[in-house]
Amino acid sequence: MDINTKLLKKNAYRITKKRGKTAIRIRVPGGHIEAKHLEILQKVAETYGDGNIHITIRQGFEIPNIDINKIPEVNKMIQSVIDGLEINQISPSTGYSAAGTRNVSACIGANVCPFANYNTTEFAKKIEKEIFPNDYHVKVALTGCPNDCIKARIQDFGIIGMTEPQYESYRCISCKSCVNNCKKRVTGALKMENFKVVRGPDKCIGCGECIGKCPTGAWSRSLEKYYKLVIMGRTGKKNPRLAQDFITWVDEDSIIKIIKNTYSYIEEYMDGDAPGGKEHIGYIVDRTGYQVFKQWVLKDVTLGEKAEVKKHINW
Repeated sequence: MDINTKLLKKNAYRITKKRGKTAIRIRVPGGHIEAKHLEILQKVAETYGDGNIHITIRQGFEIPNIDINKIPEVNKMIQSVIDGLEINQISPSTGYSAAGTRNVSACIGANVCPFANYNTTEFAKKIEKEIFPNDYHVKVALTGCPNDCIKARIQDFGIIGMTEPQYESYRCISCKSCVNNCKKRVTGALKMENFKVVRGPDKCIGCGECIGKCPTGAWSRSLEKYYKLVIMGRTGKKNPRLAQDFITWVDEDSIIKIIKNTYSYIEEYMDGDAPGGKEHIGYIVDRTGYQVFKQWVLKDVTLGEKAEVKKHINW
C-alpha cells in the first residue's frame, strides 16, 4: 500500500502499528465540546473503528483502527463536529487539519472554577484561530490561576491567569481570613496594619485567593485582565524542565502577538536537518539563546505599564 504519510498527518490521521489501519485525531480547542458532538464520535468509532476512543493528554480524542481507505467517509461524518468546534480547515470537506502545533489546551476556567481569573476556553479559541494550521512544533496551554491544573509549566507557552486584587477597606471587618490564607497557601503578601489589610505588591502573585476567602466582599478582581506568560517547559527524552516566567502582568493582545511572532522566529532559526524537518521550539531557544528569542517575539509588541519582562532566563 502506497501511503503519503505527510498528507495523512496533515489530515489529522496517525500512522499506526497495524498495516492499512490509521487513527483519527480530534482536537478540541480549549478543551470544551458540546455533548451532542460525542454522539458523532461514537458513530465513527463503532462504524469505522473498533468501538474504542482514546482521550489524549491535550484534550482531544483519538479513534483507532480505521481502514485507511475509509478516510473520505470518516471526514464526511465528522464535518458537523468540525463546524461545531469552529476548527480552521484548509478547505471544506477535507476533514480535520492537523499540524506540528498541538491543540491549544485549557483548564475549565472562570465559567465553572471559583479560583480562575478568566475564561480560559474563550482565550484558547482566540489563539487557535491565530495559529492554526501550522506545521511547527509548539504547545500552548492556559490555566485560570497559579494552581496550574492544566500543567502550563510543562508547555512551550503557559498562560497563567492573574488579577490585581481591589480592596475596599470600609467592608473589611479585620477577620484576617485573607491574611491567614495567603500566609498558609500562597506567598504571605498580606498583613494587618491598624486593623486593615495591606497588600505587598512585591510578594503578590495575582492569584486572587484573598477574594474568595473574604466573607464581606472587601476584595474583588480587577477589571483589567492580566496574565503570567511562562515559556519553554518540556517533557520528553532530552533535558525535561519546567517553564520559567517570561512576562508577568501581561495583557491578552500582547500574548497573542508574541505567540504569532514565535513562528517567524522558528522559520528563521529552525534546523532544517532536524528529524522529519521539524525542530521543537525549546531546542531552538537553547541554541540561539534567550536574548535572541526575546528580541524576535517582542517585535512590534507594546506591553502595558505593569508588564515585567525577565532580563535573563536560565533553565
